[in-house]
Amino acid sequence: MIRSELVARIAAQNPRLYAKDVEAVVDAILNRIATALVDGDRVELRDFGSFATKETCAYAGRNPRTGEVVAVAAKQSIQFRPGKAMRVRLNLMPAEQERETERQLRAS
Repeated sequence: MIRSELVARIAAQNPRLYAKDVEAVVDAILNRIATALVDGDRVELRDFGSFATKETCAYAGRNPRTGEVVAVAAKQSIQFRPGKAMRVRLNLMPAEQERETERQLRAS
């Protein structure tokens, strides 16, 4: 799913909201997550997962064509760990997924 599809689905589920307002909210959330990661913070969304940064140390690599030694600089990468509820949901059988979807629809 891409960001525009996410905005469209949220707008469809909430007909009282304008699509441009939904887009502004989605952008604000994603920008805040990105800003927190840049600042070195960890972002945790309960029942979904957590985002954190991980530092990769510098190392000496090789150019595959020439075999020449190349210095690879240290860098930061983003690590995502799914939450327990997300792992359970991903591993449900089709019949269980249908029941879970129905339960969520009744709850909302």
